[in-house]
Amino acid sequence: MSRKAESTSLNGEPVVKRPREGVPQEHPLRTPKEPQNKVTVVLGAQWGDEGKGKVVDLLAMDADIVCRCQGGNNAGHTVVVDSVEYDFHLLPSGVLNKKAISFIGNGVVIHLPGLFEEAEKNLRKGKGLQGWEERLKISDRAHIVFNFHQAVDGIQEQQRQQQEGKNLGTTKKGIGPAYSSKAARNGLRVCDLVSDFKVFEEKFRMLAEHFRTMYPNLNVDIDSELQQLKEYTERLRPLVTDGVYFMHRALTGPSKKILVEGANAALLDIDFGTYPFVTSSNCTVGGVCTGLGVPPSYVGRVYGVVKAYTTRVGVGAFPTEQDNETGNLLQSRGREFGVTTGRRRRCGWLDLILVRYAHMVNGFSAIALTKLDILDTLPEIKVAVAYKVNGQPLPSFPANMDVLTQVKVEYETLPGWCCSTETARSFEELPVQAQNYIRFIEDFLQVPVKWVGVGKSRESIIKLF
Repeated sequence: MSRKAESTSLNGEPVVKRPREGVPQEHPLRTPKEPQNKVTVVLGAQWGDEGKGKVVDLLAMDADIVCRCQGGNNAGHTVVVDSVEYDFHLLPSGVLNKKAISFIGNGVVIHLPGLFEEAEKNLRKGKGLQGWEERLKISDRAHIVFNFHQAVDGIQEQQRQQQEGKNLGTTKKGIGPAYSSKAARNGLRVCDLVSDFKVFEEKFRMLAEHFRTMYPNLNVDIDSELQQLKEYTERLRPLVTDGVYFMHRALTGPSKKILVEGANAALLDIDFGTYPFVTSSNCTVGGVCTGLGVPPSYVGRVYGVVKAYTTRVGVGAFPTEQDNETGNLLQSRGREFGVTTGRRRRCGWLDLILVRYAHMVNGFSAIALTKLDILDTLPEIKVAVAYKVNGQPLPSFPANMDVLTQVKVEYETLPGWCCSTETARSFEELPVQAQNYIRFIEDFLQVPVKWVGVGKSRESIIKLF
């Protein structure tokens, strides 16, 4: 048979050749597609209180969507705009941008009285929050913190103090008990509340009784809280959305700038932090995916916020803590009091072992270095560069907190600049010693510093590149 005959069928039509097995064929669905939009993430790189709110506020100025992915009103961010100081706990700091949508994701636990009280308190301060309900969306999958969760939090802290002589230093905002309900699968979500209230009421009573059985001293006014929740339901309903679908449309639709604002910080992460003195959620980069429903391929730049020294609220190991004049100076100059609790923050030198560990977990694209101006009066500045235990160097940041309490810190001592940095608006305008301090941090971490904060206002953040 001729080759021509082989290429035609009996009816004269060309023969459709089957692809040989094992030979890859091009297919439009099999060509990898780059994500249309990626989220930019801002995370704390120490024990919290690094000044994330200020960095988020800066980036949120031209963002289209600003998201919270985890935590609750145990977090606190302070933002100063037009000389007005706003305090946020549940609301994303980006809510001040009237052109952006603020989104509270499924990974957040929400205390509804706290949410509405926070909004009303900030409305009284200035015009920044006007119209906030029109630009806030809340995931229907977010869990609810109830008043009895907060009461249980206080009882648990009291029990720890009595049994072990030490507590975890929680904010007593009910965050741990609410996440416990979530993990125990008896929690209640926003979608439950805005659905059939009678069904919600039955589940609520069962959950309240569950905690009353566990804690006989718990004082719960079930009827009063149900009435309060019913009143909040109508205000809440217009804000609720299918969070997965909301984020999917934002990521795959027209070009958008999407910002994610982490609460708490790397060393407070439930898995990677200084356990058990941690929060109850993942405040590292993985929490962005699980707390919002964002595929990992859609995570873009991840910025770590690092205070130019180190602070910690509450109890737990703190290798570089300075319980002396230096610590007092940092505390007073930095006005180091917790936004949520008002507790005095413990202060110490910058710990680069700790920040490098946070970078290992999060993969920071760049660093925002905040509160550099607080170091202005120091003749010399120490930076932690190594840990030793029993004379032996530690190869990594220890998981065991008993080990962390025993470490001896090795410091690098750098000269201070002993002059004000508050008027500097470029890297070149900073004193040479301050420039060298920043370069030292970059070289040690092998991560560039993108912003430097030298004051409280939005204008006091120096952009380096």
